Amino acid sequence: MSELNEKLFDFIKRSPTAFHAVKCAAEEFEASGFERLEEGAKWDLRRGGAYFVTRNLSSIIAFKVPAGCVSGFMIASSHSDSPMFKIKENPEMRDKCFVKLSTERYGSMLLAPWFDRPLSFAGRVVVRTKDGIESRLVDCERPFCVIPSVSIHFNRKANEDAAYNPAVDTIPLAGIGADVSVKREAARLAGVPEDDVLAHDLFVYNPEGGVEYAGAISAPRLDDLECAFASVKALTGAEPKGAIPVCCIFDNEEVGSATKQGAASTFLEDVLCRISDALGIEGGVKSLLPSSFMASCDNAQGVHPNHPELYDKCNSVYMNGGIVIKYNANQKYTTDAVSAAIMKLVCEASGVPHQAYSNRADIPGGSTLGSISDTKVSVNTVDIGLSQIAMHSCYETAGADDLGYLVLALEKLFSSSVNASSDGRYSLNLK
Repeated sequence: MSELNEKLFDFIKRSPTAFHAVKCAAEEFEASGFERLEEGAKWDLRRGGAYFVTRNLSSIIAFKVPAGCVSGFMIASSHSDSPMFKIKENPEMRDKCFVKLSTERYGSMLLAPWFDRPLSFAGRVVVRTKDGIESRLVDCERPFCVIPSVSIHFNRKANEDAAYNPAVDTIPLAGIGADVSVKREAARLAGVPEDDVLAHDLFVYNPEGGVEYAGAISAPRLDDLECAFASVKALTGAEPKGAIPVCCIFDNEEVGSATKQGAASTFLEDVLCRISDALGIEGGVKSLLPSSFMASCDNAQGVHPNHPELYDKCNSVYMNGGIVIKYNANQKYTTDAVSAAIMKLVCEASGVPHQAYSNRADIPGGSTLGSISDTKVSVNTVDIGLSQIAMHSCYETAGADDLGYLVLALEKLFSSSVNASSDGRYSLNLK
């Protein structure tokens, strides 16, 4: 197994929820000398410094300040959340000898892979303190429940385009003849009495580890922790040259981003404004945006080995084929000719391959956070990712070589700068 993929698997293992992913990213930044900022405090930034700030414990923005003059921002954005089952506030459903958990789907999920495998739970609990409340992260880690299939003997059409009712078919079984309590277990993990747990954001997740084999990697939550991990590694290794490199990891992309910590929030705008104010940038943040650039990083739909007919014949992408540049005429992806050209030059300068993706014209695809973020902070933006299959499954597959390509490309992006002219010319410092 490559060392980089092994580190990715460790990051994913420690990141069962968006809260844990941001905690892991913060730990990586702190280990690399980044200083933690508080949104509610004054920011004193120094030239050559490195900083990060979190919001809601589930989104994080980190950046480095160049030693010299600042020309703009070089941004990479990704997301911390993945489709899974959210545990409701009062989850236990007890009937006869069974204890089941009331849940609801978070995001657009492939449901079939969740059946008949050991599942755990993790997330955030808010506990009572002597002064008010406090958030604590918990991770059960051990198997806690299972979503059992109905036997083929009772459902002879189970293998024929199965349809699942989330209020019936995907309810996790947490115990048989046992006294099971999510709140009690969460309190134990948080180290507080059960009565001190006031509320929670808890999710059922797949605790299985990642594996590498024959040119492939498989793991839970590759979408989008692979891109998040790559952007963290790239920023820690970047050397700013004129522009301020910024790594953003937003929560709630899988449900539309319209939250206080999502890409549709003011989080990025707030941070960029505070950076320019703290550094005394003449003209403020708006003077920097024309010479700024963003790579919206979210994994792409790679060609499925059993169903190549689902993909555009000329614009399909393959695992281990390098950086995917994503296009969509209706702006589900924000890539245009300018942003694609800049990203291609970044890939060339970093020595990594790139490939183009578009949906087949009669199959609508998904969307991501690039166009959403651009409505708050308007910069030239390209949508990129890594090719994978089984997207939105609880166990996904990608190419073993591609993570290294993305780290190299983003490190080059973070170490670069773009200067824009009003006549459509852009000069790039990619050395």
